[in-house]
Amino acid sequence: MHAVCDGLLGAMGEGDLGRHYPSSDPKFKGISSLKLLEDVMSKLKRKGYRIGNVDAVIVAQAPRLGPHLSAMGQKMADTMGVNADLVNVKVKSGEGLDAVGKEESMVAHAVCLIEQA
Repeated sequence: MHAVCDGLLGAMGEGDLGRHYPSSDPKFKGISSLKLLEDVMSKLKRKGYRIGNVDAVIVAQAPRLGPHLSAMGQKMADTMGVNADLVNVKVKSGEGLDAVGKEESMVAHAVCLIEQA
C-alpha cells in the first residue's frame, strides 16, 4: 500500500509519503495503510485525476504471498473506488540473493497511471 501511495503521489507531482505523512508526527504512528490510501485518493480526486491503472510488485522470499494477491488487489481497488481489473499485484522472489533472498527484508514497488478525470 505504501508503494502505491508513493506512486500515486509521485504521479500527481506531490512528492512522497514522508512529505505528507511524516513518521516524526505522532498522529501518523500506527496509522492504517488503508487510511493513507484513502487520503491519497482524496488528494488525487481534488486535483482532478482518476486511476488509469496500478501495477504493484512485492519482492519477498518469504512468506509465500501468491495465495493472497487477489485479495490484496481487491482490497486496494475497493479502497481506491475502482474496478479490480485496474489494480495488479504480483510477487517476485528474492531468488536467494541479498537481504530479500535471505528473508531479512521485503521490497515493494508500484507504477501508477493517472488520467485527467
